[in-house]
Amino acid sequence: MLRIIDARTGEPVDAAPARRGLTRVEVHAPGSDLTDLRVLLVADLLVRALELGGTPVWALLTGGRRRAELRADATALGIRPFEDSPDVSAGLGEAQVVHVTAEGGATPDGVRIAVAPVETAGPATSVGASVGSDLPLSESATRESVTSGPPAGEPAESDPPSGQSVGPGPLGGVEPAVLRLALFTRHHNAPVRLEADVLREAEATLARWRGAVARWARRASRPVPDDVRGRLRAAWDDDLDMPRVLDVLRDVENEPDLPDGARFETYAYADRLLALELTRDLGAPS
Repeated sequence: MLRIIDARTGEPVDAAPARRGLTRVEVHAPGSDLTDLRVLLVADLLVRALELGGTPVWALLTGGRRRAELRADATALGIRPFEDSPDVSAGLGEAQVVHVTAEGGATPDGVRIAVAPVETAGPATSVGASVGSDLPLSESATRESVTSGPPAGEPAESDPPSGQSVGPGPLGGVEPAVLRLALFTRHHNAPVRLEADVLREAEATLARWRGAVARWARRASRPVPDDVRGRLRAAWDDDLDMPRVLDVLRDVENEPDLPDGARFETYAYADRLLALELTRDLGAPS
């Protein structure tokens, strides 16, 4: 059963206390910076984990003036759509309400997940450069801020200073799945620092795993081993511990006695939560 740490008390609580009971997941994201995007990503993981456990979910977004920008970046990052939040004070008979918000942000009543900020190198305002570039993120962001600012005489629209904006273009030029994987490398209760080497490592890992999955798919299929499935579920059921999920996948990748068909099915199963398109290269020339 999925348990999350309630930011109000620091104690674990059941994300779905009633079996098959509706859980409302409400996201509080006032801007469109990287921290807001991480908040929405954690909510997406929560929704996916609940649905994998058979819990119906009603997912809502409470945002600010830049909701359109946040939605566009969220779609690129593989985050499924969240409904605009209506006046739901009366509720719909849900068994649980979970609020997902930035650390130090909104403090709604009820169970709450607090998401730590995203940091970049220096006073950057954007992820900026592509992953393969040697240009420091802060320098790239400075160039972008010069070229992409508002026309003269028009006021600039700014996000809260809690994080960095994604910047012009789809996620500032970073492949969405690479950014998604990079954000998984730290637990959501810890800040994640998006430096160039972190993004390059995520890019290399993603390319290696996609290539391996395509090779494993050519072998006879085998079921996900029970112990591996149990370890994956135990990881994400423990307050959405994504670093542990990634550790399990690394162990599966390197386990010498595991049939390749079982490796393939394990990665395909885990990708229902990760949404990294790990099977994207199936059928591609080796």
